[in-house]
Amino acid sequence: MKKNNVIIEKSVLLGKKVKIEENVQLLGDCYIGDGCIIKAGSKLCDVVLGDETVVDNSIISQTTIGKNCKIGPFSHIRPNCILADNVKIGAFVELKNAYIGKGTKVPHLSYVGDAEIGENVNIGCGVVFANYDGKKKSKSKIGNNVFVGCNVNIVAPVNIADDTYICAGTTVTKDTEKGDFVIGRVRQENKKRKKDS
Repeated sequence: MKKNNVIIEKSVLLGKKVKIEENVQLLGDCYIGDGCIIKAGSKLCDVVLGDETVVDNSIISQTTIGKNCKIGPFSHIRPNCILADNVKIGAFVELKNAYIGKGTKVPHLSYVGDAEIGENVNIGCGVVFANYDGKKKSKSKIGNNVFVGCNVNIVAPVNIADDTYICAGTTVTKDTEKGDFVIGRVRQENKKRKKDS
């Protein structure tokens, strides 16, 4: 079916009261749950969406997403991802081969690849899961109730335990224990600038 630049293939199943805006593509074996909203510009291929989930101008493929999730705008969810209920994936976030637990938020400008993230985790702006060392890809695991500050690099493979707090600007290369406070920054030095000659 094609109307208002919306493409819905015959293999797609739609629940009740689904709202689909213009320039949306629903391709392959998609199931869209009751009350979902697919906003303009989104493209979904082989995707399951739980009830009441909102997708805003994002690309999603070969992924299962739970109920009451918020996706986008401008998110790219690549194959082999599973998102539990009440997950937020925000602007300019890319996921690949990732599990995201219930209530977890990845609000903006982050890359999560080859990762398992627990429940009620906050992933700050600019967090990168460094999953590839040039020869092989490795997986990282993050427990429940973890806070990951902005501009953090998580170098796989690493296991981050429940209730860990990771400060902004830290590069994580070692496993943590429950409740650890993790900080890894170069100490700031302020020096006088030389006058232009």
